[in-house]
Amino acid sequence: MTTNTVRLTMAQALVAHLAALHIAHDDGSVVPYCAGVWAIFGHGNVAGLGEALAQVRDTLPTYRAHNEQAMTHAAIAFAKANFRQRIMAVTTSIGPGATNLLTAAALAHVNRLPVLLLPGDVFASRAPDPVLQQVEDFAAGDISANDAFRPLVRYFDRITRPEQILCALPRAVQVMLDPALCGPVCLALPQDVQTMAFDCPTSFLQPPPLHIRRPAPDARELAAANELLCASKRPLVVAGGGVLYSRAGAALAAWATAHGVPVAETQAGKGALAWDHASNVGAIGVTGSPAANALAAEADLVIAVGTRLQDFTTGSQRLFSGATLLSINVQPQDAIKSRGHAVVADARVVLAALRPGSWRADAQWTALAQSLAAQWNGRVAELTSAATPAGELPYDAEVIGAVRDSAEHSDRDDIVVCAAGTLPAELHKLWRTSQPGGYHVEYGYSCMGYEIAGALGVKLVRPEREVIAMVGDGSYLMLNSEIATSLMLKCKLIVVVLDNRGYGCIQRLQLASGSPRFNNLLEDCGSPVAIDFAAHAASLGATAVHVKDIAELKRAMRAARAATTTQVIVIDTTPWRTTDDGGAWWDVAIPEVSPRAEVRAAREQYERAKRKTQAT
Repeated sequence: MTTNTVRLTMAQALVAHLAALHIAHDDGSVVPYCAGVWAIFGHGNVAGLGEALAQVRDTLPTYRAHNEQAMTHAAIAFAKANFRQRIMAVTTSIGPGATNLLTAAALAHVNRLPVLLLPGDVFASRAPDPVLQQVEDFAAGDISANDAFRPLVRYFDRITRPEQILCALPRAVQVMLDPALCGPVCLALPQDVQTMAFDCPTSFLQPPPLHIRRPAPDARELAAANELLCASKRPLVVAGGGVLYSRAGAALAAWATAHGVPVAETQAGKGALAWDHASNVGAIGVTGSPAANALAAEADLVIAVGTRLQDFTTGSQRLFSGATLLSINVQPQDAIKSRGHAVVADARVVLAALRPGSWRADAQWTALAQSLAAQWNGRVAELTSAATPAGELPYDAEVIGAVRDSAEHSDRDDIVVCAAGTLPAELHKLWRTSQPGGYHVEYGYSCMGYEIAGALGVKLVRPEREVIAMVGDGSYLMLNSEIATSLMLKCKLIVVVLDNRGYGCIQRLQLASGSPRFNNLLEDCGSPVAIDFAAHAASLGATAVHVKDIAELKRAMRAARAATTTQVIVIDTTPWRTTDDGGAWWDVAIPEVSPRAEVRAAREQYERAKRKTQAT
């Protein structure tokens, strides 16, 4: 049988396959799987992959950014905002262009989010060896800087012959599609191999539509789960990001209502239920609400749905250690954490199959959960609308309230983006969203600098909605260049900068650990520095203003909503005040010996807490 082929370079075949990939959604729609390629060109990719991308620019757009890490954050945020249903690719030169992707690769790995990384690599022929920016390993001739990706991605391959793309690219795509393995993938592309031609089968350029599997539960695991439910009187669901990625929010709401089960949300799972749903008791864990955490401490069964059970969710394994754990997850390694009873399957499929007869949670438990949730919702309204005390700077809760109150339906229309510092804790407790995806906080890797770039990726998915990046001054200084990219791409963002003049979150943790003030707030790091963030943002092309108080912030937010280009609003905040309500213990190791009395006292307190944890 004769195989139809076309003569293409490896790079041309790669981008043609990407451009042709489509994915079938549950609603029957079929859309392009890869929405575009972020590219910063250099000597390792401009001649090969760059030439190929130029040929398909009408069907596979190329986006230029200002920082390789930032553009990868944007691609990751795009995938998250699409609930892992679509991806973007990223290409760089060799050397620093490639290694600038490493932090973002780790972020995607931790958060189980797909992104296709295409860094340039050294010559496979090794003829011009070493080339500019090449990292040489004197013990292994086949290692380049790109080998640093191996522990940070779910799939890695180096294409040393052009025809290898025929098997390597579909494998990478399958990893990104797999609900259990999903994460970043890396195809390292030697710059000479990018330009080599081969006879590419035309079938490779006409791939069938993709789809994402929904694994069904094992019958024995499902039966055991139903038995655990029937024996429970005080159950609590902990909803993680897997609920959103499975598009299981409606199924969870219906199941929780039918059985009277309260639902708490992790950082990744917030938005699975509308904030005012009768079953929603708010955020769980170290950054959790008093309602959710009180119920977690009394629950006899915790049903973890689509969560990897990190320490902020479990209170360092102490918050619900007295309960039986039932873990529903597509990833077996996640499902068995904390000695949980595992149901390895898709969240939506399992929720449809969990039918424990006429069982319901104890009526008093359901009533208690609804009462606590109502009390907490009232407290949220109070915290976020309170006046700033005279003579003090506002704190995050008051800023969150001002952002919320500047729109009639912010809980339905706004998307907040954040990642690190104090803000994720405050937003987890206090932000209100009625739609899945309205809360976009990267708190698996908690990567400073994700906020603005991430907001750009979200805006590409939801151009009709206000995308608000809430960012501390520390994160802003780390990575702000994509403000300029947002203007270049006509993707309007609202960036709210909370300036507490340093790393306020870690400053408080440092003092709580008994250490002295040291190397966190700017005033403790040498000569005082006054940074004009509004002037800086304006220099990047944004409309920017520094407001003096919450009243001015509300007016600036209303103006920002009416604008059509990126807006930056800066407000001075205190590094000292936070929301005391809620929270749970978090294991932060304290030095066993120290000449400082405060450290010794903190260590004694730490050891008491550890003994309590071990006792449970």
